[in-house]
Amino acid sequence: MSIALPSKRITINLSPADLPKEGSHFDLPIALAVLAALGILPDDAVEGTVALGELSLDGTLVPVLGALPAAMAAAEQDRALLCPYGSGAEAAWVDATKVIAARTLGAVVQHFTGQAPLEPAAAGQIASSTGLPDMADVKGQERAKRALEIAAAGRHHLLMVGTPGSGKSMLAARLPGILPPLSAIEALETSMIHSLAGLLDAGGISMDRPFREPHHTASTAAIIGGGRGAKPGEVSLAHNGVLFMDEFPEFPRTVLETLRQPIETGEVMIARANNHVKYPCRFMLVAAANPCKCGYLSDPARACGRAPACGDDYMGRISGPLMDRFDLRVDAPPVSFSDLDMPTTGDSSATVAARVAAARAVQTARFADTPQRCNADLSGAALKEWASPDPEGHALLTKVAERFGLSARGYHRVLRVARTIADLDGSESLRKPHVAEAVSYRVAQLALA
Repeated sequence: MSIALPSKRITINLSPADLPKEGSHFDLPIALAVLAALGILPDDAVEGTVALGELSLDGTLVPVLGALPAAMAAAEQDRALLCPYGSGAEAAWVDATKVIAARTLGAVVQHFTGQAPLEPAAAGQIASSTGLPDMADVKGQERAKRALEIAAAGRHHLLMVGTPGSGKSMLAARLPGILPPLSAIEALETSMIHSLAGLLDAGGISMDRPFREPHHTASTAAIIGGGRGAKPGEVSLAHNGVLFMDEFPEFPRTVLETLRQPIETGEVMIARANNHVKYPCRFMLVAAANPCKCGYLSDPARACGRAPACGDDYMGRISGPLMDRFDLRVDAPPVSFSDLDMPTTGDSSATVAARVAAARAVQTARFADTPQRCNADLSGAALKEWASPDPEGHALLTKVAERFGLSARGYHRVLRVARTIADLDGSESLRKPHVAEAVSYRVAQLALA
């Protein structure tokens, strides 16, 4: 289909003028505006449509990033969405608006003029991970396994410290197998971020929680977000899922310190000279670290000559305020050869996942009419209502706080972890054993009466 343009200058105004515009997704709306101005397309049809898409020289519409959030915006404005055919399956997940996906500009003209109306696009497939590693494969490390289960049940931040080869990364890799699937709202939230990053495969969304594991050479922009177009970073790509940072002290100090605010607020503002974008980033941080540079601080036969000062220097790369934000801290000691030779006796991922799902279900019911979703979100009056221990538990926590100088943040995080432990235990009340276990993951070598 050929369309003749008048032999005169055509001026296109992109309003508002003070907002920077970049990207090829403006091609299709500009073409629609020109065609409407020429009377080729009806004005009312164009005004009631949100459009995005790249236009090639032969009239083919090329898919662009961000179709899913664009559909959400169109639904809020009670408009239809017009996009390239390759973006239709992704945008169609928003069933609150009509999504029209066209292969060419000619097909768009035929649709709006009634010559060949296009059918609404259908949503893509739901992707699901298979063959996830099983928790039963991990020999030993029972305390670390328990900490991982608690972290998964309440979305708590976890730090594992141990010698090289003790199984820290192996444990973290099994987190996806014990986490509950995303809810419908969570899946849509996560998929909108992944849409902006171009990570949705063939328009399909996943009900599996994200598991992001950036390398320790990653830049601040890669972790937090930024760059051209203020793209989402790893903290946002891990929204509603897990951000696993192996070799944690090896990350640049500036990168580690930028994690403090996103951990606390659950959102990150990407501020650039000409662009300010806010992304959600409610993630579970799981970090793994060696105790020192050589990794064998606890083994006198293998440790370097600077022990134990080397351990203080190495772990000192993690600032106190950042360390204070970890709800659970657990040692991962070397696994003996006898344990490696023993048959598998630990719980499988399916067994642990069932316990985690039961605890998450309790939290979902508890926070049904509140902005909180997990125990890690508890604060203020909600923390007092749901995480107040019994007298014995309160006395224990007070003693620990005074003796070891817990900060107010640390005190509250112990209560949140204790609430999760109680949920895993099936207990409505928060008792002394729950507080004691939560404290043990916060302060090492307690000598309590």
